[in-house]
Amino acid sequence: MFCGKRCDRIKVLFHEPDGYVLLYKRLDVVQGKYRWPRNKSEVKSITWQQFDWLMSGLEIEQPKALRTS
Repeated sequence: MFCGKRCDRIKVLFHEPDGYVLLYKRLDVVQGKYRWPRNKSEVKSITWQQFDWLMSGLEIEQPKALRTS
């Protein structure tokens, strides 16, 4: 995943057996920004559910979300 300087756009590069897929998401809301890690200590792995939230413009931490086990 990549995020630009303005933090309102995100790019995701997926590698598949037959090539690559590039996803591009730009937030349309005024002053909408992704919270992005600023150093290596803030970087962490995310789940597919968190990825879905991120692509929906939400925070990856959703304390009220139902846990699926």
